[in-house]
Amino acid sequence: MKIALIAVGKTVAEYLKTGIDEYVGRIGHFAPFSMEIIPDLKNTRNVGFETQKQQEGALILKQLQAGDYVVLLDDKGQQFTSPGMAKWLDTRMGASDKRIVFIIGGPYGFSKDVYAAANAKISLSSMTFSHQMVRLIFLEQLYRAFTILKGLPYHHE
Repeated sequence: MKIALIAVGKTVAEYLKTGIDEYVGRIGHFAPFSMEIIPDLKNTRNVGFETQKQQEGALILKQLQAGDYVVLLDDKGQQFTSPGMAKWLDTRMGASDKRIVFIIGGPYGFSKDVYAAANAKISLSSMTFSHQMVRLIFLEQLYRAFTILKGLPYHHE
């Protein structure tokens, strides 16, 4: 099964880019993985948050394919321990989905249309992280889940 991450906006900070690249490479050892970046919208200064979410949402939805299992990284989603996330991932990997697609929205969240397209929502924490930092945190947790499933010594109980 393929796994994809869709994120809105480029990563600016070099330390985040370095970490993201590291975990993308590591994840690729366990499953086919791709990361799609939706470019930042232009001229949003005079556009309301809802309009911006709708515009970003339309771009996100264009990236989805038939047969995708869509998971939003959302503060109102289900929270897991790392072993719980590994178990969830193992279950999803055994399903008949073509791809698991995780989505990180822009700074104002998701449009109603993106919520409607979602199969699940996962929250990484009750705290709020920048949408750029969430990429690294999520990728590390995805890698950790794979190492748990493979019995590798990365995760310690």
